[in-house]
Amino acid sequence: MLAIETKLLSKYYGQNIGIKNVTLNIEEGEVFGFIGPNGAGKSTAIRTLLGLLIPSSGTAKIFGKDPFKDGDEVRKNIGYLPSEVNYYDEMTSRELLEYHCRFYNDIDYSEIERLAKLFELDLDREISELSFGNKKKCAIIQSVIHKPKLLILDEPTSGLDPLMQNRFFELLEDQNKKGTTIFFSSHILSEIQRLCNRAAVIRKGEIVAIEDIQSLLEKQMKKARLIFNNKPDNLTLPYGAQHIDWHNNKLTFNYIGEINVLIKWMGKQTLIDAVIEEPDLESIFINYYQR
Repeated sequence: MLAIETKLLSKYYGQNIGIKNVTLNIEEGEVFGFIGPNGAGKSTAIRTLLGLLIPSSGTAKIFGKDPFKDGDEVRKNIGYLPSEVNYYDEMTSRELLEYHCRFYNDIDYSEIERLAKLFELDLDREISELSFGNKKKCAIIQSVIHKPKLLILDEPTSGLDPLMQNRFFELLEDQNKKGTTIFFSSHILSEIQRLCNRAAVIRKGEIVAIEDIQSLLEKQMKKARLIFNNKPDNLTLPYGAQHIDWHNNKLTFNYIGEINVLIKWMGKQTLIDAVIEEPDLESIFINYYQR
């Protein structure tokens, strides 16, 4: 069964496009990335998928059910972490999380203490006294405490320091090993690269690509930096080399093509040193937005 299925899902605000014809098929147990800068339509897509916004057209299903018609049942199986969190200021984190747990059956309340210790969250401070980062920690615990089948995360790491981000990623990896499907929306491409199997790139409300992460990396440009004993005369570079630059006996160029061809060509040269850099998702992302 598909965890998430949308067909031509659209949301307009008057004449302005929120999302347009978004079609996604996400398998159960998958970690799926949703890439786009702020304003690209990520949050609108998520809120429409959750049934929090009424779509202008198209359909959506979560585990085969309509989130608009069967919203109460669907949302019992979802953990949702929004990009910004707003809580009742006079409550403590403990009171908030225990209140949240009462909406579900068979909750292990000891998990509140365990996760609070993991994220170094003081459960007995009032929400009004918490920093944005600590509110985000509380939201993370809230999203996973009921052991949802699907986690939908919208810019989840904002406000977290690097140590907490790493603990958060480890928690997600553990959740996924237990079978949880994860929909991870972010503009921080290294996060998508670390966690996800596939990713969709969204631009101005429309999906411009859906590919597995490895394929995205393999088909993109590589950067070569070579140092020769002496600058050779009339050197013929391999097909696919571009943006060629010489500085004394140092050659740099971008390469698009099969890596074995490049390595074979390098083996015929008299080199002191050579570096080939793998592409990162940042360059891939820029490529999609420049097309």
